[in-house]
Formats: sequence, C-alpha cells, structure tokens
Amino acid sequence: METLNNTTERTLDLFGMTCANCALRIEKGLAKMDGVSDVRVNFARESVFLRTSDSVTVDSLLKKVESLGYSALVHDANQQSETEKKQKDQTRNLKIRFLSSLVLSLPLFYGMVTHFSFLSFMPMPHFLMDRFVQMAIAFPVQFIIGFPFYKSAYRALRNGSANMDVLVVIGTSAAYGYSIFGKDLYFETSAVLITFILGGKWIEHYAKGKSSDGINALLKLRPETATVQSNEIWTEVPNEYLKTGDLVLVKAGERFPMDGIVAEGISFADESMLTGESMPVEKKIGDSILSGTVNGNGSLVVKATKVGNDTTLSHIIRSVEESLGTKAPIQRIADQISAYFVPIVISISAVDFFVWYFVLTPGDITSAIETSIAILVIACPCALGLATPISLLVGTGRAAKHGVLFRSAEALESVSKINWIGFDKTGTLTEGKPKVTEMIHYGLSLSDLDQILINIVQMEQTSDHPLAKAIVGYGKEKNLYQSSGPMVSTNTFPGGGIQSEQNGNTFFAGKRTFVEENGFSVSDTMNESVKVWSEDGSSLVFVGIRGNANGMIVFRIEDGLREDAMGAIATLKSMGVEPVLLTGDHPNSANKVAKLVGISAVYSGLLPEEKAKIITTFKTEKIHSAMVGDGINDAPALASADVGIAMGTGSDVAIQTADVVLVNGDIQRIVDLITIGKDTVTNIRQNFGWALGYNLLGIPIAASGLLLPWVSGAAMAFSSLSVVLNALRMSRWK
Repeated sequence: METLNNTTERTLDLFGMTCANCALRIEKGLAKMDGVSDVRVNFARESVFLRTSDSVTVDSLLKKVESLGYSALVHDANQQSETEKKQKDQTRNLKIRFLSSLVLSLPLFYGMVTHFSFLSFMPMPHFLMDRFVQMAIAFPVQFIIGFPFYKSAYRALRNGSANMDVLVVIGTSAAYGYSIFGKDLYFETSAVLITFILGGKWIEHYAKGKSSDGINALLKLRPETATVQSNEIWTEVPNEYLKTGDLVLVKAGERFPMDGIVAEGISFADESMLTGESMPVEKKIGDSILSGTVNGNGSLVVKATKVGNDTTLSHIIRSVEESLGTKAPIQRIADQISAYFVPIVISISAVDFFVWYFVLTPGDITSAIETSIAILVIACPCALGLATPISLLVGTGRAAKHGVLFRSAEALESVSKINWIGFDKTGTLTEGKPKVTEMIHYGLSLSDLDQILINIVQMEQTSDHPLAKAIVGYGKEKNLYQSSGPMVSTNTFPGGGIQSEQNGNTFFAGKRTFVEENGFSVSDTMNESVKVWSEDGSSLVFVGIRGNANGMIVFRIEDGLREDAMGAIATLKSMGVEPVLLTGDHPNSANKVAKLVGISAVYSGLLPEEKAKIITTFKTEKIHSAMVGDGINDAPALASADVGIAMGTGSDVAIQTADVVLVNGDIQRIVDLITIGKDTVTNIRQNFGWALGYNLLGIPIAASGLLLPWVSGAAMAFSSLSVVLNALRMSRWK
C-alpha cells in the first residue's frame, strides 16, 4: 500500500467472478463509492486496483464487493497462501460440480443421441423416456449443481446489470420448465448445457491459473528464511525480520533474501530470473547482490542494503501487478461491447422466438424455444472480456522474466508501434563509469613514476569528481592504491582542479588551463597525443609535478561502450526502428560514440528541456517515439516520449518517470521489449478477433435453427477456452 498526496493505492483479490460483465459490475459498483477515484478490475488476474482517499477503509471496500455478490481479500504479495488456497478451492469446486453434473447428464444425453437416425441401433431403456424420471435426474443438475448460476444472475439483476449467468439461467430454465408442462422433453438440453458450461469454466479457471505462472514464479523467488549474524553466531530467522545492515550468510545454491553488498567471499550469481542475463555474474567484495537471485559455487557474506518491500524483486513484483491493474486502449472497446452484450442477446432471443412461432413455423413452439435457447447459450461475453487481460497477464510475466518491467498496459501496447528511439549517451549507450584508458608522461624517470602515481591517486581520493574517481580506479587496477596511510591535505580550485603537497613534491591536477596557469607547459611530444585525444572526444586530466621531481602526466579518460550497445542498435535498425543520439555531451564525444554503435542522427550539447523538445517535434501520427535514459536530466524527455524507457541502474527519478524499466540496464532488452510488445498485441488482436467473430457468426447460426441448444453450449465453452489457450502460447515463445 502506497500513499501519495492523501491518495491510497490498494489491490484486492477477487473471488466469484464468472464473466467479463461481473468484472464490469464490480468496477462500476466500487466507482460509485465516495472517495474512490480510480477502479480497474482485471478479470484474468481476478483482482482490482483502486485509488481512494485516506477516509475509505478496507472494510468498506470488502463489504461493497460482498454486496455486489462476490468476495475479496486484501492483496499481499508477501502472503499469497490464503489467496492461492481460495483460488484452488474455486477450481476444485468447479471440478466437483462438473463431474457430478456429467454423471447425472450422461443418461439423459444417451437418451437424446439414440434418437439420431445413424445411432438408432443403440438400445434405449424405455424408463429413460419417462417425463418424471428425466425430471428427477435433471432436477439436481438444474437447481442444486446449477444454483450458483441462479445466485449470480439474481445479484446481477438486483444491481441493475446482466451477466452471462443471466443467459444461462434463462436458457436452461426455459428448457426445464417447458419439459414439465409442454409436449416435448428438453430435460437433457438443460442438464447437458449446464454440464458443458461447468466443464468449460473448470478448464478455463485452471488455464487462467497457469497464465499467472510468470508472476507466481517471481513471488516464489523470495526465500522464506535467512541466516543472520547475531553476536558472532549465525542464526536462521524468517525473511520478514531482516533489517538493513544485517550480515547474511548465503551458501552455494541458496537464493539471496535481500539486496546487498558482498562483504566476504567470492562466487558467481545466477541473475537470469530477474535480469534475463543468461551467464552467471562474478561476485566479489563490494559487488551488488539482487534479492531472489541464486548464489553459485561459494559461500558469501552479504551486508543487507534493501529488505522486505524495498528490494529490487519486490519493486519488480509491485510494478508488474500495477501494470496488470491498468487497461490497454483495445480493452476499453471490449468493455463497452460487454456492457450492452447480454441485454442485446436477450432481445435477439426474444425476437427470434416470435419470428419462429408466428412467421417461420406458425404454432410450433418447440422450434421457437430451441432456437431462442440456442441463441442464449451460444453468446459468450467471457471470450470478449478475456481477450485482452489474459494476453497482458502472460505478456507482462514473460517480460518480467527477461528483466523488462512494464508500468502499464498502455505501455505494453505502445511499444509495439515504436519506430523512432532517442538514446541518451552516458550510462545508456556507455557504461557511465569513466576509466583511464591511456597515460603519457614527460620529464619523469621510471624509478620515480610509481611513487608519483601513488601520490596522485592519494590526492584524487579526496575528490568526488567522476574523473578523479577514474584515476583512483586506475590506481587500484595497477596496484598503486593505498587504502591506509596519512590523510592527504588538498586545496580545491573550483572550475580548475586540486593541489597537494606530498614527499617534497607539489602536485597540480585538473584542466590544461589550470596547470598552465601554475607554470607548466605541455611539451611538443605530448601535445600531438593531447590533440588527437581531444578531437576524439576523450576527457583529459593534466597533472603537473614540481619539487624533487619535475614533469607532467596526462591521463586519457573515456566512458566505455556497453558491450551490448552495438548489437542492440544493429538489431533495432533491422527491425525498422531509427535510433537517434540525444546528449548534453560535447559534439566530439557524441559523434565518436554514435559512429561506434552505428547511429547516424546525432544531437549534442542539449539541455534536458531541449531533449524533450526534439522528441515532441518528432512525435506525429506516423512516428511513435521512445526515449532511453538513466539520469535525472533525462526525465523530461522520458515523459515527453510515447514510451519512456529507463535503465534500472539509473536514477530513481528516471525510473519513476518511465513507462518501462530495464532491470539490469541491458539495452539489448529494448529489442526484447519491442518483440514482446508486438507479440502481445498480435495475440490480443487474435483473441479479440476470434471472440468478436465467434459471437457475430454463432448468434446468427443459432437464430437460423441450425444448432441444437446443447451444441451451442459446447461451442460457448470452447470459445472462452480457445482465447485462454491462445494467450498461453506466448509463454512458450523464445
């Protein structure tokens, strides 16, 4: 639960929904409550996401859902057992009802099929044709096993709406009632219809549970316990009792229960379940750890930095669940259709009854009843309601497994249209960690060089400047770094550099102008390299030394490309997506990186608002833009693009502003997210086309008298199941 500006966000797990109209009824009912500003029911996920004022209590929400004819629980990602139990109970209940109905319906079904001419050779016990025997067999199917249909239909009508259960109740009750008082017997029609519908619901409910596997797999990544150091003793405690700063022992093969920093040991971590990275990642002292990932071949002691709901895994789960609470634009069309679907079907059925009874077969009530019942039971609002959310559920789960987090259903649909992507440079195409790649010196003997470099590293340790950190990193790499020793005193000259006194030498480090102002000059031999490096866009740090040793050192510092940058850009171009570089860096540096990765369109020296302005300029009906960035300065551009994509390794502001987050900052995942977006939208359109086409084709066929009611019932059950199975196909795609 999160609160922002006196608005509380909540998610409830729902139970008892039977079709899309149930979801709409809950949505409308909750929306009418005072203090509720946003309600989004996800039929496939069986949950509702709400934004309410602080005055709205959880109890009032639960009671409202109950008054609408359903039940609910407060969703807690950390405690899924009760929700899972209720969902399994629902599936088990449907299975029992179906099997009971099947056993009772088989004798009636047998009596029906023996009337077919091609099956007339089958023996037919005469007692099965007795009206009272059939009524006795069908009664428990219609009114005991089928009672939940009546209960749901009554509550729907009481609340001023109609759902699929209304169609089922009207159709089967008409068949059962006419069989009692009419000339012909249709007990088998009502019983077989209920059996088929229950069978379809059971399989559909089970398949919907399978569609949540991607999300449930994330929930199960959290270990239940952790081994924590307390008073020099390692003790096992429940995961929820972990605290920031705890030292946690994680043995080989165990999952990390929190985010943290390695304090002791060397090992490899399998992060594929969160980041999509297939290769194990080496972990040593100082390296970061993600909760839910698996320790490899060595024990590690990890200092906890984020625990509970603050971990990366918890953020991923919360982000995925929030995205499932939103609706894609195409879903709104299905909602509008579903709202009017049942009343229209009932009207068509009534008109069809009168047409058959008074026009097509005057006085033949049997034909009129058969066709009107067939219309009621073949119509399926469930297929329409499931078409979008079931695909989104599978798609977002699949994306999460690849380290891609969609913040909304709109984003999942929008990424499929991307044909223009703006990239920030530093931290996006590059690693965002400047490194010393070359060094030249003048006037210094080799015997003095190592000690001088040690002094320079000690001096740079006092600075937080990124270039200073690069030199310190260089010192560590070359074993010239001393973590202990006397503290070096430095003087800082803003905009110029720093100066210190060590071992009889005075060191001046910073810009070229700074060291030249302090009496140093760049030699001709050094100047040639300096010129090339400058034109190449590299950052340069000049160090002048005066005292026991006299000379100069120049460090060339570059921000290296991400290993995956060139491959990702090449793949995007092959997909018809135009990459563009938008950066605030110097043109030389920008052009160098663009050339290396294969980007031809470059905009450099930009302020944050200028990046956003360029994206706004490109946004047209034909250009669907995306922006990829990692810093606070990228936030305006991320917000301006049709789809903002943030690197998970970047700033919190960028991540909160974006529509999509790449967990481990791997830009190769941009290819994955576009592919998953296109696959999901294609799947939604297939489902939507099938569901709409099924109803548009099935209802006229039933109205023409070409389908027996029980055949219509089987077709209706199959329509919902086909939509679910089609969505589940995506989970197996590479």
